[in-house]
Amino acid sequence: MAAQRSAGHNRAVHEERPFLPAAGRDAFLPLYDPLTRLLGLTRALEELIARAELLASHDILDVGCGTGTLAVRVARRYPGVRIRGLDPDGNALARAAKKAARAGVTVRFERGFADAMEYADRSFDRVLSSMMLHHVHRTEKPKALAEMRRVLKPGGRLELMDIMVHGSRGRLARLLHGEGQLNANADDRIMAALRDAGFADVTKTGERRTLFGPIGYYRGRAAD
Repeated sequence: MAAQRSAGHNRAVHEERPFLPAAGRDAFLPLYDPLTRLLGLTRALEELIARAELLASHDILDVGCGTGTLAVRVARRYPGVRIRGLDPDGNALARAAKKAARAGVTVRFERGFADAMEYADRSFDRVLSSMMLHHVHRTEKPKALAEMRRVLKPGGRLELMDIMVHGSRGRLARLLHGEGQLNANADDRIMAALRDAGFADVTKTGERRTLFGPIGYYRGRAAD
């Protein structure tokens, strides 16, 4: 299998493929950062960073980086770290770049899809993903997770944080993203999907209540 994707081909695909924007709808993007702070999601990111056990020497990829909050926080906490942010939403990436510039940190933000990444095999020590998986259509989730597994170095880890939907909980998330889309992101299905993608030692490392809904933390390791 080729370790590198065709950049020209992927640029064409990016222009044609639909995607769910970071805020659910383009019109909501200016409200995205204030709303996530209000709902407690930025505090939840701090827990994800702590669970990831990052080192300044790590190569890190933030998949579905949105407006860059997680990537910028990592870069500020670990000076010198090499971190990239990937997202299909060009408008969100523009905000992310401005956020990094204001913070005085270096983050390489790139446009792309989780299921068709251009990075070489075994490129990253950590892949981070926060509140992204529920944006991915259920038919595309297996390929996206397989790609995250592909780009991890042996022994590297995926650290994933996402909404869990059970019963009536997560009503705001359902309103923004749809009932069927979130049902595919139920807790047990996330765990099974990670195993099916080839991750070893899959575990749920914790959960947190937020106004947006219940948040789960998951980990999978790339086998040596």
